[in-house]
Amino acid sequence: MNNASSVLRVAAGEDRFGEHRGLGVSAIQFKVTPADGGDLLILENTFHARGGPARHLHFEQDEWFYIAEGEFLMEVGDERFTLRPGDSLLAPRRVPHVWAHVGDGRGRILITFMPAGQMEAFFREVTKTNAMPPSDPPLWRAHGMELVGPPLTVE
Repeated sequence: MNNASSVLRVAAGEDRFGEHRGLGVSAIQFKVTPADGGDLLILENTFHARGGPARHLHFEQDEWFYIAEGEFLMEVGDERFTLRPGDSLLAPRRVPHVWAHVGDGRGRILITFMPAGQMEAFFREVTKTNAMPPSDPPLWRAHGMELVGPPLTVE
């Protein structure tokens, strides 16, 4: 996205490619992908129930979170945070992290992967089953991540 001819607009609640990607308790919409001219993946994750992914780390990606709606519990390394709308958090590469939507009602979070690496391919693969990514270590490793623990327990 280096010039005006590469301006990209994606409407609220829409996916960059007009596709649906379910993760069981949530759905994701790609907003910016590496094909848009950079090595960046930005997605919106909208939750209709509580929950989140397993504890993991990225070998090459920093992951930035911005809370748009709802309440999220996040752990990065040994630190725990409760994030609400307007809060953001950076999980550095190679640091284990886990997070979950813990609020009542809907939750929305923007997530940026820098650089994108294999994250777009990972989400394309795991959303085929409309469930949170499986505890399949080879699948995660093939996409530049390591599973290091279970999801957070949410009540």
